[in-house]
Amino acid sequence: MASLAKSNLPRFDVDIFQNEYLADGAREVNAIVTVTATGGGTSGGRPLPTDATAPGAPAQSSAVVILVDCSGSMEYPATKMRGAREATAAAVDTVRDGVAFAVVAGTHEAKEVYPSDGGLAVAGPATRAAAKESLRRLTSGGGTAMGTWLAKADRLFLSRRDIALRHAILLTDGKNEHESAADLDRAIAQVTGHFTADCRGVGTDWRVDELRKISSALLGSVDIVAEPSGLVDDFRSMMENAMGKQVADVALRVWTPANAVVKFVKQVAPSMEDLSGRRTEAGPRAGDYPTGSWGDESRDYHVCIEVPAAGVGNVMLAARISLVLPQPGEASPEVLSQGLVKAVWTDDLASSTRISPQVAHYTGQAELASSIQEGLEAQRAGDFTRATAKLGAAVRIAHATGNDGTFKLLQKVVDVVDPKEGTVRFRKDVSEADSKTLETRSTKTVRVKK
Repeated sequence: MASLAKSNLPRFDVDIFQNEYLADGAREVNAIVTVTATGGGTSGGRPLPTDATAPGAPAQSSAVVILVDCSGSMEYPATKMRGAREATAAAVDTVRDGVAFAVVAGTHEAKEVYPSDGGLAVAGPATRAAAKESLRRLTSGGGTAMGTWLAKADRLFLSRRDIALRHAILLTDGKNEHESAADLDRAIAQVTGHFTADCRGVGTDWRVDELRKISSALLGSVDIVAEPSGLVDDFRSMMENAMGKQVADVALRVWTPANAVVKFVKQVAPSMEDLSGRRTEAGPRAGDYPTGSWGDESRDYHVCIEVPAAGVGNVMLAARISLVLPQPGEASPEVLSQGLVKAVWTDDLASSTRISPQVAHYTGQAELASSIQEGLEAQRAGDFTRATAKLGAAVRIAHATGNDGTFKLLQKVVDVVDPKEGTVRFRKDVSEADSKTLETRSTKTVRVKK
């Protein structure tokens, strides 16, 4: 469907993939919603004029805060702290002119490394050089309190309320041992909706569930960097992605007719993320689900609606899906694009039993992710029978759906005897890095092959 966005925004297109035919009395409607953003005229992460730091210059369009773990464990081995400094320097080099930024050292406290005045610097040749010089102050010692780091990032972002695009990069090598789980949960709740965040764990001593909790709430990514030597490329890539964002706070609005109910809304590509619990009401029979910041990219969402039962021959609009952008003050949000989900009741068995290829594919990808996570959990519990069964199922699904990246990661954890049947043998020499990489990347998906 054609985009409805104004010319100064990226173009958003919504495409709906579903089998709209239901059997007599059936109630569940499933659809895959593909959202594609292209182009746009906002400055977003793009460079502003070279005089952007001058008095009276236009407001900076985006801001980024780099949170670097400087706890005592970062010194063992010493390559971790050295790699963190080099990676942060690479990220600073990638910050474009006119973008606001800061670097924070995280331990059981959160200390500003640059600009160290309670605010954000504005990127330019001089500030980038000064920031890199300040990285000598990134030294290890102390504990780990990631909630404290997030709160510090929030305060820095709030020093520039004119900036809408806000993004954090968080690096850690360990567990959140110097504040309670409740403290971390409170900090995440406090900052949710204020900025997005990408999280990275270096080495193998950190917890996937802790970083995934942060990245999920803050609509970012989580990944492992097994060796410190990989930090530079990873930080540079994350910053390039952040610089490419053009618009923040886009929401997926789902309107349903009377007596219809949204069962769930999930992002299913490029990774799995359940948004169902993030709904905010948006008027009669409508709810908004956050999608975060967008650049030139495409994502898929699985929307499931329960509609009132109807007889053969009935046709109804099951849902209207819109991409909306909040506006200042009391103004109505701008509608960027729309698509329709339909329901048609039929007695044609072939039509009503046909499963949409897109819906079937992503249902399989969700099963793949849960099979991996349950299999690794069983392995840690010493239940190798269940672990082998679950990881065998994951091998079968990854092979069938063409998820080659996940299939290769599985091969490092199990010996694959028959990929089609999911027959595997558990390997005894599995490294912690391979196991953690598989767990961390279990939610990454592939799209339907054309």
